[in-house]
Amino acid sequence: MDKILQEFKVYFDEENKEKAVTYIISKLESKEIDVITLYSRILTPLLNNIQCDLEDRKICIWKEHVKTGIVRTIVECAYPYVIEKRNQLKNANKGIAAVLCPPEEYHDLGARMAADFFTISGYDTVFVGSNTPYRDFYNAVHAIKPSVVAISVSNYFHLVAAKRMVEELKKAVGYDLKIVVGGYAFVGDEENKLKQVGADYYARTYEDILNIGKEGVSL
Repeated sequence: MDKILQEFKVYFDEENKEKAVTYIISKLESKEIDVITLYSRILTPLLNNIQCDLEDRKICIWKEHVKTGIVRTIVECAYPYVIEKRNQLKNANKGIAAVLCPPEEYHDLGARMAADFFTISGYDTVFVGSNTPYRDFYNAVHAIKPSVVAISVSNYFHLVAAKRMVEELKKAVGYDLKIVVGGYAFVGDEENKLKQVGADYYARTYEDILNIGKEGVSL
């Protein structure tokens, strides 16, 4: 695993999209890694630790977007392996999971990877993505009636919007809807932030998502 991480990191740091994507897909195809390991132990740590060298300070955001684009391409290319993993694990069907970000939250790559974890866990997953308007969100929930709504927040300042979504959902939905939150904004003091937004569960890992709904599991 460490060898794969280090070899991939070379292409990632060089921003060599072709070699980075080809390398990871070859490892998935050869079964040296699976998508759960890929997302949890390679892509997420690298995304969370993107650094900008002193000489690159003027183009830091540019470089961050390029690297994020590399990861997004890998995630989209990995979808057949997500389905393969779901079929291999044979997790029971758990209904629909809607995965989204609140209004003005444009960082949705973590949510995109979480959507694949929901799929592997047995959900029929609808990935809505970034900057979801309140009204469209509520109308869609009434239309598709998901068993789980997952709200991903990267920017701490968008926790207020997430709180509003949770409150409005609980008022409007007349069935046992489970509301899950996650994302970088919740890192550190997770339990208090979970209580502040009023959600039912906090999910950070594949195992957290797999355990949603189990007795005694809330954080």
